[in-house]
Amino acid sequence: MAVISSFAALGDSFTEGVGDPQPDGRGWRGWADRFASIAARQVPEFRYANLAIRGKLLGQIAASQVPAAAAMRPDLVSIAAGGNDLLRPRADPDELAAVLDAAVGELAAAGSRVLVFTGFDPRPFPVVRMIRGKAAAFNARIRQIAARRGLLLADLWVMGVLADPREWCDDRLHLGPDGHRRVALRAAEVAGLPAGADWREPLPPRPALAGPAAAAWLAARRGDVQWAREHATPWVSRRLRGVSSGDGLSAKRPQLGPL
Repeated sequence: MAVISSFAALGDSFTEGVGDPQPDGRGWRGWADRFASIAARQVPEFRYANLAIRGKLLGQIAASQVPAAAAMRPDLVSIAAGGNDLLRPRADPDELAAVLDAAVGELAAAGSRVLVFTGFDPRPFPVVRMIRGKAAAFNARIRQIAARRGLLLADLWVMGVLADPREWCDDRLHLGPDGHRRVALRAAEVAGLPAGADWREPLPPRPALAGPAAAAWLAARRGDVQWAREHATPWVSRRLRGVSSGDGLSAKRPQLGPL
């Protein structure tokens, strides 16, 4: 069994926990908080930092969060990034991989064990699935980096249960609470921590669709239109204005400290 006395989590909205509200409704929980709770069961003096901020690009994370985490020298540091980059038309998986490689090298040189993640398979979702090829190419580079450097790797692409839309928020970009829970269990498995549950546990069967197939198809397209209006359009608007959902926000746990 692994012993992790300190953990720092780096990244964007995925690691900040967007989509998984805190029990009191104030802020986000997310997989990293859940993973920290698992790790803290093993070590009473466990300390945890979460530097992730929604909307951040990989280069921004490498420039600000990575040096801060390296200075903390935690036992374990996670970095999950690149998804926001891949949503941009000019994103190059090879260039992103070079940035990630340098970032994990800096973290490892500080003496921390490094945990990296592949991206999810976006196939289940219209529009977002258009980046599937780039995401697969970037994931291949991540796997190569992890193997060459001896990093811990949580491969989210192969988590078939996350292909179910019920594991996601309405925006189709962020996991819901159970999705975050399963990623935390996956990370604990990779890190050698006893999680007490299995991320592979199947979801209950979906209710049978009532009515003809054409009606179900039409309902799905209406859902796509609603998604475009409520989520895609604001995202495009921010890109055109050169702003990010994370502008002006600070990390929720900027220093290592007890849970």
